[in-house]
Amino acid sequence: MHPGFRAAFNAAFTNELVSSYAEDLVRRAGREPGFRLAETPVFLTDELTATLEDGARAIVAQLARPEALVRMKRAIPERWATPGMDALPSLAQVDFAIVRDNDGRLVPRLIELQGFPSLSAFEVFQSDAWSDALARVNGLPQGPWSPFFSGLSRAGFLDLFRRTIVGDADPEEVVLLDLQPEEQKTAIDFHATRLLLGVDALDPRMLVKEGRRLFRVKEGRRIPVRRIYNRIVFDELIKKDAALPFDFREELDVRWVPHPNWYWTWSKYSLPLLSHETVPKSRYLSEVEVVPKDLTERYVLKPLFSFAGGGVNVDPTPEDLERIPESERGSWCLQEKIAYDPCLVAADGGGVKVEIRMMFFRPDGDAAPTLGLNLCRLSRGKMLGVDFNKDFTWVGSSVALKPG
Repeated sequence: MHPGFRAAFNAAFTNELVSSYAEDLVRRAGREPGFRLAETPVFLTDELTATLEDGARAIVAQLARPEALVRMKRAIPERWATPGMDALPSLAQVDFAIVRDNDGRLVPRLIELQGFPSLSAFEVFQSDAWSDALARVNGLPQGPWSPFFSGLSRAGFLDLFRRTIVGDADPEEVVLLDLQPEEQKTAIDFHATRLLLGVDALDPRMLVKEGRRLFRVKEGRRIPVRRIYNRIVFDELIKKDAALPFDFREELDVRWVPHPNWYWTWSKYSLPLLSHETVPKSRYLSEVEVVPKDLTERYVLKPLFSFAGGGVNVDPTPEDLERIPESERGSWCLQEKIAYDPCLVAADGGGVKVEIRMMFFRPDGDAAPTLGLNLCRLSRGKMLGVDFNKDFTWVGSSVALKPG
């Protein structure tokens, strides 16, 4: 964490500063967030930023190896195997916890992967709102603050984002699909996406299928759907047993962004296939022949296909492992525990844990994904999820910013 920027921000911190920032963010995005906003942005040192970038890019490169892709495709359930999978995902997320190594340095450790969208549009507005708020903080560099990577400006990132989601289509022919989008906690991102890209959020049950084509109805007009910005979380779809007008296994004349198969492949299922200094040791539960003696102290038990920390057991016992049927053990992994460091000092002097999501974008035709921007989550609880941080301040949604 950048000590100078943190000291200046904390010295100037007031409830009015945060309230003004939050009101500005809602005004920009056009909706209240469905999650808690942290009271601070994250200020990284150049050294930690470079380590995060190098680690994220190295992990993405390993996942892109043909031999890794062959194995990862085994994770795709036959019921949800969708034709037309592209060579690499159009959106991907690499999540790091910030920990302290044996030399006392702050370093990233991988905790999760997603070949799935994140809150890209929301992060642009969140960064804009914090940038304006930081202009009122004495002791900080004046001018814009940036969450972007790869030399991108705000305009450059929006071009990358637009080419990834909209491509060469009319924005009206692109839909953001999620179940009951207005009721999702992430609805603020859907509103932000419409403001930035002109792409509407739609429940997939509102689509009309004719042959291989999908249509939407807008203001009495039937509009063909050429591209789907796919935000459907399969475990939610399965849990709700939602009846859709199409089957994911059908050949449809539509471009998926990202393709649904990446939900299953670039996921926690990929963790045991990686080898990098930022990656903790992981094993599929189906390949664990002898239960480690230090299981509870050293390992976390994770379901491979869940979101927002659902089903994660941070203190597993041998009995917990035994309760998982043999037929389901391939859908779980044991991962070495990661000790988040309370490295961000709050205004009250307490330590806050930091998780950073590195967000990748690959427009049509690009050979490799581009690291575009970031998202942060702050925590004082045992885990990062909302349920573990209900009684704390300086927790929730944030973003890492740098001058310029």
